[in-house]
Amino acid sequence: MASSLSNWGEILRTQNLSPNKAMDPVSRWLLITRASVFPMTILSGLIGGLLAVGAPDASLGYFVLALFGLVAAHAANNMINDFFDLEGGVDSEGYVRTLYAPHPVLSGLISKRGLLTAIAAVNLLDLAILVWLAQARGPAVVVFALLGLFISVFYVAPPLRLKHRGLGEPGVFLVWGPLMVGGTYAVTTGVVAPWVMVASIPYALLVTCVLMGKHVDKIEADSAKGIRTLPVILGRERALAVTRAMMIAFFALIPALVVMGVLGIWTLIALGAIPQLRKVLAVYRRPRPESPPRNYPLWPLWYVSWAFVLTRSAGGLLVVGLILDALVPIRL
Repeated sequence: MASSLSNWGEILRTQNLSPNKAMDPVSRWLLITRASVFPMTILSGLIGGLLAVGAPDASLGYFVLALFGLVAAHAANNMINDFFDLEGGVDSEGYVRTLYAPHPVLSGLISKRGLLTAIAAVNLLDLAILVWLAQARGPAVVVFALLGLFISVFYVAPPLRLKHRGLGEPGVFLVWGPLMVGGTYAVTTGVVAPWVMVASIPYALLVTCVLMGKHVDKIEADSAKGIRTLPVILGRERALAVTRAMMIAFFALIPALVVMGVLGIWTLIALGAIPQLRKVLAVYRRPRPESPPRNYPLWPLWYVSWAFVLTRSAGGLLVVGLILDALVPIRL
């Protein structure tokens, strides 16, 4: 059991498993679903749920079910992306996706048919959750879910292929912000609240920074395949500058939302991640190193790792602030 726990921890930290370690069933599925990035979704769900504390008719049970559904949807999204990128000829041996972490099919973790079956099974599970929640909370839940599914599927699926048209990054902003945060709030309370959509913007920017960093890391490979992500369209330096601006915007928007009364004063705890922000901004002002640092797991990805660390730390502190606000609410 200790060996398995060690495996799971390594995968959740690095999205890789050392070749000298035995593959167990849970590790296999953690790799197939790219579970290392689930914390971003969990934080979005927690933000939506914590904003609902104290609201009339708020339901802990519906919140937990919604959070589980979000993580399952993220797992399905990751598998869908891998399947369609493989089918479309984007993912191949030597492409960035196969270098920084094992591709489910190309690495032999699962067959193509098995991956399709897993996608169908997880989506059926999410459909069952959606039907249950829609009956309890009304049709607005269906709208949130279907919008998220649309962006998730057509992020890489034809004919839209949003990622190929510079629309993948705005799509991620919408999904991890207004749709996840606002949708979780709606499920928990039964109410669609515009102010919650506004409150979701800072964290949505951070998650979008993660994707921007990843696409900057892949800019040459994507350009060669004709994939016009936003960094490909903007160019490396402008894309890095835009990403830095979005990171800074998180730390500017939190105090602004506190002053406006949208967020409680405890959420200013998120500003405790400013030292981490300074480190990440310094990295984003420098070229990527020629070779990976010792024991660095995600090479040739570089900028995405730093954005993910900032998102996890700043988002985690925001959640801590929201917990304190739920316990001792203070509004300006």
